[in-house]
Amino acid sequence: MDSTGYIALTRQNGLMREMQIVANNIANAATTGYRQEGVVFSEYVSSVDGAPSLSMGQANVRRTSFEQGTLDQTGGTYDLAIEGNGFFLIETAQGERLTRAGGFSPNAEGDLVTFDGNRVLDAGGAPVFVPPDARSIAISPDGTISADGVLVGQVGIVQPVAADDLVREGGVMFRADGGFEPAENARVLQGFVEASNVDPITQLARMIEVQRAYEMGQSFLDSEDERVRRAMDAMMKSN
Repeated sequence: MDSTGYIALTRQNGLMREMQIVANNIANAATTGYRQEGVVFSEYVSSVDGAPSLSMGQANVRRTSFEQGTLDQTGGTYDLAIEGNGFFLIETAQGERLTRAGGFSPNAEGDLVTFDGNRVLDAGGAPVFVPPDARSIAISPDGTISADGVLVGQVGIVQPVAADDLVREGGVMFRADGGFEPAENARVLQGFVEASNVDPITQLARMIEVQRAYEMGQSFLDSEDERVRRAMDAMMKSN
């Protein structure tokens, strides 16, 4: 395959990858706490012996949008949303993880857990406990939990030391390779959850653009293949 074919194939590969990410965004438009993803195209330049350098496009960098999603009121006692920067701290089998999905509930032991059963942690990394026999639970904007008027714990709200160090794991969980610290200017709202920050209309429009670009690339590859075939046929006939 000549350089033209390689360049076109790398472009097609990047467009396919972007299409998968856009489709995943649309599929998670109604997922609580989901953060929209995108791809960043970059140029890869390689030297070629006896010819000009070869430039190809790559789409290996995934970019996550951390814009605030809509805060939907549910009235649930343990439904929490963060207004501003910050993440809930969660204990998983793989270690501590960060999330914006705040649809929590107490388990049989009284620990506050996620939908998947992972325990919610305070800023110090200890599980958040809620007395099972409490008649009323109040959670203040700083995450402090009161049971029947008595302070019993505080939900940890943290932020990564470097936002670029966040690595997505699964749909709504992130790993902070560079560590995390207490979040500033973040408010906890009880009885709310944060909706996905995906804009479905924009994503649908982008899906159409990517599909058209992919079809154009495929048409080019088909034309290039036909050109090569004709050239080879002409060479064989001349011999």
